[in-house]
Amino acid sequence: MTRSTGTRQPLTSKARTRATAGAGLLLVGALITGCGAEPGEIPLSEIRPESPTATPTPSQSATPDAVGAAAAEAHNGLIVSRAYTDATRTTSAIVTVGPDGTGQRQVTQPPARARDDRPDWSPDGSAIAFDRTDPQTGTARLWTVSTSGENAHQISQLCDAAGGGADCANEDERAPAFSPDGKQLAFSRSWGALDEAHNKQIQYSDLYLMSPDGTNVQRLTFLTNDKPYSGAVSNPSWSPDGKQLTFEYRTSATGQPANSRAIYVVGVDGTGLRQLTPWELRAGERADWSPDGTQILFTTYPAGADNAPGGGIYTVHPDGTAIGALTPTPSTAFYGSAAYAPDGKSIVFTQAAAGSGTDLYSMRPDGTGMTRLTNSADKWLSRPAWGTAAVPAQATQSEAPSATPSAAQSAAQSASASAALPAAPSPSAGLTPAQAPGQPKPDDNELPDGEDDDN
Repeated sequence: MTRSTGTRQPLTSKARTRATAGAGLLLVGALITGCGAEPGEIPLSEIRPESPTATPTPSQSATPDAVGAAAAEAHNGLIVSRAYTDATRTTSAIVTVGPDGTGQRQVTQPPARARDDRPDWSPDGSAIAFDRTDPQTGTARLWTVSTSGENAHQISQLCDAAGGGADCANEDERAPAFSPDGKQLAFSRSWGALDEAHNKQIQYSDLYLMSPDGTNVQRLTFLTNDKPYSGAVSNPSWSPDGKQLTFEYRTSATGQPANSRAIYVVGVDGTGLRQLTPWELRAGERADWSPDGTQILFTTYPAGADNAPGGGIYTVHPDGTAIGALTPTPSTAFYGSAAYAPDGKSIVFTQAAAGSGTDLYSMRPDGTGMTRLTNSADKWLSRPAWGTAAVPAQATQSEAPSATPSAAQSAAQSASASAALPAAPSPSAGLTPAQAPGQPKPDDNELPDGEDDDN
């Protein structure tokens, strides 16, 4: 593949200027105001003295006049998702479906045993970014494809395949996310040696930004810089005004705390890093901002085997307050990642009964009106994103939407809407450690029991 040209920051190791004492105080203040973080959990090297911008306040981030007006005019177009293409669930592709769940169409054509995953829409709905995991190496690279399935191509990777030193060992790039103006992609990058004693945990993992053509690369976070093998960073999501990103931080067996996960927020300039959800809640996967910027949608996962029931879908304000459940708690179902519709009036998410495959569902932003959209559990539809791409006028209906939920189900959803979150248990409250993250990115939760999407 021909590599794109442009400005790239060198990826070889080099000394970085340490934060001044004043910057260190900024870090402590950010940690105290963040939810669940303790001084010392995030290295001082995270603070960039050359970027002293203060943490945006909720009012700055939301900008309800501008963002809210844009949301009101937004068009609810196609939903993009991941789906398995074979009965053995070894190959997955990117598919699109209409807002009502009909017209399912496969967009990418991955090689056998390759896995296309974690799709995200460009703001204008013309393209889809996703990652493709190589069946031989188990590492992922970033790709884009047009909505029609044409012009699929790999984005120029940060390291040349021929090598490039320790900074390129086991390199893995995944979970791309378009910025609201379409000029940048946020993504997670992992690299370094593997810890063979702890489930092949990768040495380093952090958040990066670049142009959609693969140029102008910059590292955004340094969570693992001073703590190798401590965890994995993944699943970025942009605020509507493009000033902040949320992402998942999943700790390893040697991380603090061990084998847990939480959602973090960071400014687009790398400042204002703070933890948004408590460790005990075990929030993970890609969070999603409401179009007006006032709510962040996220999913929780119980400790134990991936795809285990018991989690739920929640919302939280960008300042970390008002955490509330949209789905019944406790739950006997499995819930996957969720995303807002462009107009903010609906949410699409994945759900499955214990032991069955996942399908797409929708509900109102308050958790009521749950409706099943698809009926193809054998495909394990997951990680949906709702875009503005127009629904093809002559799309063939590959499956009929299911009927409206029963009155009992609707009542249960209504009762759980905006439910207050019970007091979070203390770290010593008997939480069962989850399986240690594996190489290179342990962020899959929407697979059949016993399967690992990242190896």
